[in-house]
Amino acid sequence: MIPLRDRNPTRRVPVVTLALVAACVGAFLVELSVTGSGGDVALEAFFERWGAVPADITAALNRGDYFGPATLSVLTSMFLHGGWLHLLGNMLFLWIFGNNVEDRLGPIPFLLFYLVGGITAALAQVVIDPGSTVPLVGASGAIAAALGAYIVLFPGARILSLVFLGFFYQLLEVPALVVLGYWFVLQLASGFGALGAETAQGGVAFFAHIGGFALGVVVGVILRASGYGAGRRGLDAGPMG
Repeated sequence: MIPLRDRNPTRRVPVVTLALVAACVGAFLVELSVTGSGGDVALEAFFERWGAVPADITAALNRGDYFGPATLSVLTSMFLHGGWLHLLGNMLFLWIFGNNVEDRLGPIPFLLFYLVGGITAALAQVVIDPGSTVPLVGASGAIAAALGAYIVLFPGARILSLVFLGFFYQLLEVPALVVLGYWFVLQLASGFGALGAETAQGGVAFFAHIGGFALGVVVGVILRASGYGAGRRGLDAGPMG
């Protein structure tokens, strides 16, 4: 099930979501430049420097170094991606779901929420595999936080999705609760299935997704209970966006 767009209009231009997409694309262009000048070896060194390496973060936290290069890499890592598919998939999810969460929170609160979500996600993976030397890269954890908030705030929003049925596929409008619930169940199954092996195998840090999503759900519940940012148009009205 691949979401393509949602029937959930926003009240304002999602400037932060657009800026985050632009930042990730810009960082990826830098990666392409690094690869072009130095090959895969140079890119690996780039990821080791700017990606979040759990073993380095664990060592830094143990010695009380909370603002050194290792810990600050948690921030830089969420703008890097391991390839075109990684980038495009993340940006698709960010655009579909992030713009509505930004609309509810407001630009600056959403930016803070996104960054805290990414930090929480990375630390969740560090807790699960503190000795890993595989750099964590990608916006997935921060985006997972947006997904968690979205499923609480807009559970009935219709998501146009590409649904695969064996060798066949169909375009269907599916409630966000189903689309994002299915996504989260996959993360749980994959994450716990990877325990005892390399938890970031295949470049996917499942517990970062789980940690980010859990934070988003908590924030979504608080927003829904408090009514913060409410007073928007009906979820099923207007064009898809």
